[in-house]
Amino acid sequence: MDFVKQNYGYDIRDYLHLLVDHGCHFKTRNHEYKRSCHESSIRTPTAFIGPGFNQGGQKKELVSLIDLPPTLLDAAGIEVPKEMSGRSILPLVHGDKSDWKDEVFIQISESQVGRAIRTKRWKYSVSDPTKDRIHDSKSDHYIEEFLYDLEADPYELTNLIGMRSHQKVARKLKERLLDKIEEIEKERPIIESVPLKSSGARKVTDQEVQS
Repeated sequence: MDFVKQNYGYDIRDYLHLLVDHGCHFKTRNHEYKRSCHESSIRTPTAFIGPGFNQGGQKKELVSLIDLPPTLLDAAGIEVPKEMSGRSILPLVHGDKSDWKDEVFIQISESQVGRAIRTKRWKYSVSDPTKDRIHDSKSDHYIEEFLYDLEADPYELTNLIGMRSHQKVARKLKERLLDKIEEIEKERPIIESVPLKSSGARKVTDQEVQS
């Protein structure tokens, strides 16, 4: 921030405000209140006020917390270091969606050792129930935990993991999750699939798999 004041003549803290908080499900779905990969825990209402954020409105694209530091640097006119994770959302705010990938990687290493990937439609989550949730930050072996169709089931009431009808979705998201873990943690763990179960009349088209 001092760099901005020295080089641009103003203190960005006087102009740019970022309001962030996240919700909780307060023990309505498991034995903890806001540290799982469910939507009620990971959704983070965020509001920017300041230079570059004056046009108002709401964006529906998926954004991660790691995108906020590069966004603030970009808004301050500071080049974002190449080694910094995340991406500035300023182009997205100004209507450029061309390079925006709707995918968010989620890490939980407190109430559980878990990982998840969230797309516009799907949520696929894994965890390691054998790890100490306080002392272990990651695992080399996870077990599938849940798969949700967020379009049909926004409140995540029907866990589709293991359903025969959703195996293509699960396999695709597993690979995408493993790719993200390897990219970030430089290791590729094992994700153990759960036993298959009947899916009744449920069907998933190839187009829906890509959602």
